[in-house]
Amino acid sequence: MNHFQFHSPWLLLFFLLIPWIAYLSGRKRMGALRYSSIARLKTLRPARVDYLEAIPVILRCLAVALIVLAFARPQEGRKRTEIISPGVDIILAIDTSGSMKALDLKKDDKRVNRLAVVKDVVMKFVQEREYDRIGMVAFGKEAFTQCPLTLDHNILLNFLDKLKIGMAGDMTAIGNAVGIAVKRLKDVKSKSKVIILLTDGRNNAGVISPAQAAEIAKTFGIKIYSIGVGSFGKAPFLVNSFFGDRYVYKDVELDEETLKAMAEKTDGKYFRAASADALKEIYAQIDQLETTEVKVVTHSEYTELFPWFLIPALILLCMEFFFINTRLRRIP
Repeated sequence: MNHFQFHSPWLLLFFLLIPWIAYLSGRKRMGALRYSSIARLKTLRPARVDYLEAIPVILRCLAVALIVLAFARPQEGRKRTEIISPGVDIILAIDTSGSMKALDLKKDDKRVNRLAVVKDVVMKFVQEREYDRIGMVAFGKEAFTQCPLTLDHNILLNFLDKLKIGMAGDMTAIGNAVGIAVKRLKDVKSKSKVIILLTDGRNNAGVISPAQAAEIAKTFGIKIYSIGVGSFGKAPFLVNSFFGDRYVYKDVELDEETLKAMAEKTDGKYFRAASADALKEIYAQIDQLETTEVKVVTHSEYTELFPWFLIPALILLCMEFFFINTRLRRIP
């Protein structure tokens, strides 16, 4: 990526000298002759002379500023990061079904739907996995790849931000979601392959059962970390009725037994997130469970930019020399 830097940034401290230079340059020089009074002579001085007198000072200060920048050696170039050892390949399987509208979790002390909290927590998780390839599968009644495995996490975060409740239907196809995630991971070479499955319901759609999907994942050495999200008991939903918006409490069936079985079959782990803080802690635990030592080599190529500052500085100094010895010459 493009990168800008100063090779010797400490030299920028010399900018502090510019006010001192301006002060010394602007001081009136004492005349060689003394007069009893020059009040009448001052009336003969045009007002524009005061402005013209400042031109050499301004040119000198600008020249010094450009010289300081040149000596600090501004450089522009490209940094390229090469990952030598394989990291962890992760597919985030995120439930976007209708039940994710439940308002039983809080963000910044405000009641928000489950998906909003999930997106916030997952975003922080992705930002911590700098050298891992991460992809995303969104699922509801259908399941599809929202983002393939990538090291460009900015693209992934952009797709994450675009997740919406109901975008894949209102039902829950857990088996299909895991099946598509396995398809994305099965042929890649990495130290570890992981599916982080997050849902708040039970499998009620799709052609692949969760048990079959877990068996396929195990065959390809893919580990499943399953997360059941949502508070215990009935969850509040905001509905629009004849009397306006109101909260209605409904049961959301979370199939914990199936999620536990899927995790155990693939040597993963099951977690239950009943609050936003619990969800953050779960992703922090997974982050610690899936660590790898990554060797990174950084290549840098820079172009020196100091001539773009030094040449104008010399031109300004020449202009100052010209003015103070011609039109703006001071006598005495």
